[in-house]
Amino acid sequence: MLLHHYRFVPDETLFDAATFRSELAGTRSPIAPFKAALRDIQQRLDERFRAGADIRDLVHGRAWCLDQLLGVAWSLQEWPDDGVALLAVGGYGRGELHPRSDIDLMLLLADDDDSPYREPLTAFITLLWDIGLEIGHSVRSLADCEREASADITVITNLMESRTLAGPESLREAMKARIAPERIWPADRFFEAKWQEQISRHHRFNNSEYHLEPNIKSSPGGLRDIQMIGWVAKRHFGSQRYGDLVANGFMNDAELHILSQGRAFLWQVRYALHMLTGRAEDRLLFDHQRTIAELFGFRDTPERLAVEQFMKRYYRHVTALAGLNDMLLQHFDEAILRGGEKLEITGLNERFVIEGSYIKARHRSVFREHPYALLELFLLMAEHPEIEGVRADTIRLIRDNRHLIDDLYRDDAQHQHLFMSLLCSSGNVARQLRRMNRYGVLGKYLPEFGQAVGLMQHDLFHIYTVDAHTLRLLKFIHQFRKPEAREEFPVVAELVHQLPKLELLWIAGLYHDIGKGRGGDHSILGAHDVERFAERHGLSSRDTRLVSWLVENHLVMSMVAQKRDITDPDVIREFAAHVGDETRLDYLYVLTVADINATNPTLWNGWRASLLRQLHAETKRALRRGLDNPLDREEWVAETRNEARSLLAAVGADLEQVERLWELLGEEYFLQYAPSEIVWQTMGILAHGGSELPLILISAPADDMSDGGTKVFIHTRSVDDLFAATAAAMEQLGLSIHDARIATSSNDWTLNTFIVLDDLGRAIRDPARIEEIRAHLVEELDDPDDYPQIVTRHTPRQLRHFKVPTEVLIEQDPANERTLLELTAPDRPGLLARVGRIFMEQDISLSAAKIATLGERVEDVFFITDKSGAPLTDPERQQRLRARLIEVLDVAG
Repeated sequence: MLLHHYRFVPDETLFDAATFRSELAGTRSPIAPFKAALRDIQQRLDERFRAGADIRDLVHGRAWCLDQLLGVAWSLQEWPDDGVALLAVGGYGRGELHPRSDIDLMLLLADDDDSPYREPLTAFITLLWDIGLEIGHSVRSLADCEREASADITVITNLMESRTLAGPESLREAMKARIAPERIWPADRFFEAKWQEQISRHHRFNNSEYHLEPNIKSSPGGLRDIQMIGWVAKRHFGSQRYGDLVANGFMNDAELHILSQGRAFLWQVRYALHMLTGRAEDRLLFDHQRTIAELFGFRDTPERLAVEQFMKRYYRHVTALAGLNDMLLQHFDEAILRGGEKLEITGLNERFVIEGSYIKARHRSVFREHPYALLELFLLMAEHPEIEGVRADTIRLIRDNRHLIDDLYRDDAQHQHLFMSLLCSSGNVARQLRRMNRYGVLGKYLPEFGQAVGLMQHDLFHIYTVDAHTLRLLKFIHQFRKPEAREEFPVVAELVHQLPKLELLWIAGLYHDIGKGRGGDHSILGAHDVERFAERHGLSSRDTRLVSWLVENHLVMSMVAQKRDITDPDVIREFAAHVGDETRLDYLYVLTVADINATNPTLWNGWRASLLRQLHAETKRALRRGLDNPLDREEWVAETRNEARSLLAAVGADLEQVERLWELLGEEYFLQYAPSEIVWQTMGILAHGGSELPLILISAPADDMSDGGTKVFIHTRSVDDLFAATAAAMEQLGLSIHDARIATSSNDWTLNTFIVLDDLGRAIRDPARIEEIRAHLVEELDDPDDYPQIVTRHTPRQLRHFKVPTEVLIEQDPANERTLLELTAPDRPGLLARVGRIFMEQDISLSAAKIATLGERVEDVFFITDKSGAPLTDPERQQRLRARLIEVLDVAG
């Protein structure tokens, strides 16, 4: 189908059929001339593409060139009569061909008996293969077409888009009559089947246009969605061009413009993908995103990478196309297929009614006469949960009138009151904000949010655009309020009902990442933005301070939990002082959990949950004691020892043996572990007796969220390279280390505890798997001379396309008399083992580690000392360590 106001005009400078026939006449074999012609055509098209030619001319131009070549190829065969025709079907039938698109052909026979045509058909298809054409072909009689199309929605769709390339046109006309809507697949049945097909296709992509590596053909908002509009309308109206849909009232000029612009952009991307890869590639992989961004003229700026600018344009187009697809198909269903149905109508007010569970404007001028209704509609849906959505004609009115939202509109007290009323409502606020974004209202009312629409970060950690991530965060907050959330999010599910003003959490969530892509610290930029929002919407100074603080500090709790030693009383005291009071702590905890879950589905796991839960509990305890009355280290150690001793006494342990063991462990041990862990380890060590084999204890949590990950406790002789060997052995087992606590008793035995998860981020509970892990670790660690070499595994494709420079930050932790080393590096197999070997080379002891993998990079924190237990204070030694880590890890991939 061609778009409104565009007519393709064949360009004979691409291919001169008369000259080609002359060349062909002078050769013994047609194969070489055909191959040369195909090569020359593609070369000319590629040159024009790079020069910025109209993509429509290129896509239709290639189809036209193939039409001419196939016509010549057809004429080389001797056909016995007019009982066969060559048809282009599918995309080629629409007259669209990208550089490596399949060339879909159908050889249409008048009768079922193909024997008179078998020889020329075989010769024709063989010639096409020999000249290198990627064809998809079928041989069908008229009866076959009717029978197969009746049974298969894909076949009828393909046959609807057909053109005669050679042979009698009357055959195609006869085929069209046999598959007409009056005979098979009437418009309503066709629409229902194609809609279900689209629902299934979208489901494969999580119903989201936002993917790190989208499929430009099949993802929501992709080329299939555009084609879907054409198929449905064609079946109903018989339209051959999208422009006809405007005349039929199915679409307006503005929507046709969105469709035209979106399709042109996606065609450009698809053409580039085919040209660069040399194959029919529709996945916009990381491998190609940077190259295409450069090809399209995007350049890096201080604020944004070229690839991020390019992908922002992509996401904006597909978001608009997905919204248009939703609205037009809903409109088709409501107004055309079900137009005669009687729907129950319930009045809401003078502007809106509920019609068949959907909200509908009473008349076309509602928004023009009452601009505030652009916000009122969403408030009404929040207040009336029985409303399932917005009628298609009202969606169209919203889109046509959203330009009314300007600075004067935003400054109007009535409009501000409506927006705050929505945030304060008890309904599904997150859903209404998503709808506002879908219909382009949210970005108009909050221009700062509008700037973030379609904004991506080119990494494997942030897998959604800023607006999609923000709306997912709000959705999680809403889900926390449901009873079923108590199982997976027990603390959050309780806290979210205790927050004094839930609307402040909605506001903080809306603004937490809004400063991204503008240069500078996005947390600080967002804090300034939210202060202006709060002032404009009449929040009290106290509430303004709270939302501003939450936005500015929304990353702090996660960073402390994942990078600091939260068993250290000084860390808890410092964090409690930063937070200041329990109300801030509770708001921040809920916001942090929602933020992590909304960033990446693989990011939230039991280990992160347990870290945040522990940090929240210990900070609340510190705040309740009072910041002027902190629990000091001696009290902490004494409390832990006493509780552990009581638990051991209750199970009949020999307390004299216990005390003798504990005397070897030192005070630090009782700061690092909870009483229950100390009991578990103590009983294991005592039961192991004098065995020289490593003691491996493995404790699986009761469920994914109860205790984080699987604990692996290793008690063995302290020797060089133990951490590196353990890390390598864990990797051989397919385990990822998320936390390590390294301790050595005074008689040189280790007390090393690792928190591990499997490759899907889950704790290990299967007893057979746990025994396999235990046996493997004993075997690998029983003889230091046999410690495994660093495992080498294939680096995943996606990781290879991100260049993360290794960064090493070294600072002192004077309260604990140790050095803190923070490492940011590309995530690669064997990374921890390499780090462990470097520590051994540099005579460094490891006391603890916090391991965080964030997409394509790691942000690990190691607490280290020299072999005598003293911190690394010598600048030259620090520099040697830093240089060695960078040297090894920058080339590790």
